[in-house]
Amino acid sequence: MTRFPLIPMTPPPRRLMALASSLLLGACASAFDRMNTIGEPLPLAQIENPLQAPTYQAVITPLPPPVLVARQANSLWRPGAKAFFRDQRASRVGDILTVNVAISDQANVSNTTNRSREAAEDADVTNLFGLEAEFGKVLPNAILPASVVSLGNKSSTKGAGAVARSETINLTVAALVLQVLSNGNMVIQGRQEVRVNFEIREFTVTGIVRPEDITSANTIAHTQIAEARISYGGRGQITDVQQARYGQQILDIIAPF
Repeated sequence: MTRFPLIPMTPPPRRLMALASSLLLGACASAFDRMNTIGEPLPLAQIENPLQAPTYQAVITPLPPPVLVARQANSLWRPGAKAFFRDQRASRVGDILTVNVAISDQANVSNTTNRSREAAEDADVTNLFGLEAEFGKVLPNAILPASVVSLGNKSSTKGAGAVARSETINLTVAALVLQVLSNGNMVIQGRQEVRVNFEIREFTVTGIVRPEDITSANTIAHTQIAEARISYGGRGQITDVQQARYGQQILDIIAPF
């Protein structure tokens, strides 16, 4: 009876075990939260200060040096004002600005490739110092000296690809001025949640705007927002059904085939 030597099993790394444990605990907590809300609509997120959000980061960009404007005595003109009367457009931290998002993108790409190649080579040995008659003795089968070498090669490649994409979003959201940079540009952020039955639709927009691009109605288009980050999605029963289970998602990540 053949005995095989026992190979000692190397324990998994601690980081891997900690990651697996955190994933398991997170999945269990999420499952318990969902079980507690069975038959009830999803709660809306509470209104909070965006500056205190864990993911908030102050925007730091190259800026020109600030220009100091001396105030003139006995003057009704306010330095930095865009009009004689008070401007009603958003200009300070905490002001509200209306953002109009009208995205209508379409892209069609089609590629077709056809490639064909054919090559043939023939060589004959009709007279080789009188030794051409000896070929039949060396080789198992008789050969014809006129076609000792015959090579042929054919290759064909055909490829086709097509991409069709269409996106349309028309939304309006009120954004809050979070930060005013030294050059006058403003960092804005807007968030909107709409609950319909058991589905919540979330829409967020953030970026940097120029005061000159804001209309007299205190609105701005999404195409005039620099570093724009626009997100539109949802969560709820319908979205949950469209997502793969946690186990399947993990298997898709770690499976090599």
